[in-house]
Amino acid sequence: MTYKHLKINKRDSFRPVLQKSDKEWELELSQDQYHILRNKGTERPFTGAFDAHFEPGKYVCAGCGTPLFYSGAKFNSHCGWPSFDAPATDENITYLKDTSHGMIRIEIVCSNCGGHLGHVFDDGPTDTGLRYCVNSASLLFKKEED
Repeated sequence: MTYKHLKINKRDSFRPVLQKSDKEWELELSQDQYHILRNKGTERPFTGAFDAHFEPGKYVCAGCGTPLFYSGAKFNSHCGWPSFDAPATDENITYLKDTSHGMIRIEIVCSNCGGHLGHVFDDGPTDTGLRYCVNSASLLFKKEED
């Protein structure tokens, strides 16, 4: 995997801006959101609300409302999860090395609250060459205002 322009952070050096207790997160998030955002879960492919969703607007973190992706960066990768070729801003996504499940991947988390979003891969079909594979439950959608 080559991610030359991404700054991959060490897991133990990342500290999100927004700090809350597990109990506070449990009270604020749905069960699915908590499982994915706080416990690094994954929803089953083709089950998320935003997999085949293509309305104009932006996708924000379900944990804290930080803008993460714009609809113009979304594409159908046929992988079963919402896919984007670029974040809304580089500052809002943090990249962490993930060696779980016997693989080496790059985990993406919300820089503000540390919520697990999914992973980024270097097999994207656009000029960025990236595919941000994101769990729908980690996102909320804000429709574009007319």
